[in-house]
Amino acid sequence: MVSKLTTGSHNSDSVGLKYVYPVISRRMGGLSIGINFNINNACNWRCIYCQVPDLKIGAAPEMDFKLLEDELRFFLDDVLNGDFYQRFQVDEDKRVIKDIAIAGNGEPTSLKKFAMAVELIGKIATEAGIFPHSHYLLITNGSLVHQAKVQAGLKILKAYGGEVWFKLDSATEEGRALVNNSGQSGKASLRNLMLSAQLCPTKLQTCLFDYEKRGLSVKERTAYLNLLKIIKQSGCMLKQVLLYTIARPSLQPEAGRLSPLAAEILNGFADEIRLLGFDVAVTV
Repeated sequence: MVSKLTTGSHNSDSVGLKYVYPVISRRMGGLSIGINFNINNACNWRCIYCQVPDLKIGAAPEMDFKLLEDELRFFLDDVLNGDFYQRFQVDEDKRVIKDIAIAGNGEPTSLKKFAMAVELIGKIATEAGIFPHSHYLLITNGSLVHQAKVQAGLKILKAYGGEVWFKLDSATEEGRALVNNSGQSGKASLRNLMLSAQLCPTKLQTCLFDYEKRGLSVKERTAYLNLLKIIKQSGCMLKQVLLYTIARPSLQPEAGRLSPLAAEILNGFADEIRLLGFDVAVTV
């Protein structure tokens, strides 16, 4: 029996495909077609709010490009010409393709032939009439933007009218170590962010949550605002800052220590960021 597809459904094999999966996006307000390069559940970070089961450290495996093409063409045809929305009981007001998002169960830019995959998805979606009307997104931790293969992919993404959602959950080294288990320094992340913004329209995506009832500390808030000031002074043009909190249970060992951050705290922080001259969107 097919279950109703809702904003709480983020199962990457919900339609039985290897690379392609549907999500009703709470942020986009419609159907987001996810493309999962990391079918082995491997990532170079381990974010403590991650909902990927059996997450392991590693990179995306070799891609079967013929299978990716077949799956994406099949799924787009099912959505556009089949009874996908009826089978999955998608609410009437959500029956629109908002985006195709390269995301999934790990860091997608770790794919060896990353640029080739970006090009293939863009080509198929354009032929199907999805682009340029829908968005083309790359959701990334940004840790590999300094690599030539990733930069090549970002240029292709831009050519298809796409954008990067660059993860930055903390502006302190302690916060990055706690939240993302990342060995990459904040300075290196900032360099990659600026490079990303030069190559492709880029939004800064930040997940804020309550860890052990500590709330959003003054130290974290101040460091984040100071980082945004540096970004502004550098001339780096960010399209938007995306603030959100956790909505589904983490599958990491720290899950019991996490809870959503209150809407008033998120909105208050968003107002502080707006005072620096940034456009901010908040999702709770």
